[in-house]
Amino acid sequence: MEYLIAPLSIEDRESVIDIFNYYVENSFAAYPEIKLPYQAFDMFLQMSHGFPSGAIKDQDGRIVGFGLLRSHNPISTFSHTVEATYFIHPEYTGKGLGKLLLTFLEKGAVERGILNILACISSLNPASIRFHQRNGFKECGRFKQVEKKNGQEFDTVWMQKML
Repeated sequence: MEYLIAPLSIEDRESVIDIFNYYVENSFAAYPEIKLPYQAFDMFLQMSHGFPSGAIKDQDGRIVGFGLLRSHNPISTFSHTVEATYFIHPEYTGKGLGKLLLTFLEKGAVERGILNILACISSLNPASIRFHQRNGFKECGRFKQVEKKNGQEFDTVWMQKML
């Protein structure tokens, strides 16, 4: 099957939030404890303004994943460092779409002079940690027991890829 990555747009609102909310309800990959309303998509667009973002669409135009880069810190001395967020529809994981999306975001980052991509990952999400390791990220920090979701404490693992 062929996939296309297009910049995130307002038309992607419901599909993107539905994918994100799957992970809110079923995992520790998304940090909120309750589902986000569709209006939260506006926050995603605002955070990623001026940075690469994309929705992966299948041949029928169905969104099967999304990702975005956003500022790590708004102070200008951090302008070459971004944080990454990406989620793949659960029926499409393990098909190489995460790698496809990450490559797309990295290419856009390099074109904008970005030198570092950071990822903040739940310690209860070992699949994401392995994905990032396989794709050139190194653990660069860990905050112990700083989050608690559904009564379970966990660490946030910070990973970095220098471009």
